[in-house]
Amino acid sequence: MRKLTHIGEDGRARMVDVSDKPSTAREAVAEGFVRMSAATLALAVSGDGKKGDVFAVAELAGVMAAKKTSDLIPMCHPLSLSKVEVAVTAAQGGLSVTARVKTTGPTGVEMEALTAASVACLTLYDMLKAAEKGMVIEAVRLTSKTGGKSGDWSAS
Repeated sequence: MRKLTHIGEDGRARMVDVSDKPSTAREAVAEGFVRMSAATLALAVSGDGKKGDVFAVAELAGVMAAKKTSDLIPMCHPLSLSKVEVAVTAAQGGLSVTARVKTTGPTGVEMEALTAASVACLTLYDMLKAAEKGMVIEAVRLTSKTGGKSGDWSAS
């Protein structure tokens, strides 16, 4: 059975020591979805929302969130990110979010990608809540990661 890396031998939470790990190129991609009515989706796509460009604001919020991940998630290492790209696209039943994060370092960027996708989804909700409070944020997940000791991984 695998051990949890953030739990020490004494059972207490700890930040993993990555000082002896080699720096390698790493990338992670995460996604999320905000389910909404057709009318709210049309409003988002039209750009006529009272708060401005829904897509641009959510994408920017996702980038900003990725850079703040270590401030939000207690055991995450502060990382020097080389790329953060967040894209919001219209899809059947709502808005889809994809976040791609890259770094070269001793630890991965999965949490940064997940944070970017999550905050972009929350921002979409915030931007559109005047039109529909019943929107649902769903399917936030890691879809792939490359690099590091554990190698490449992709969701099935």
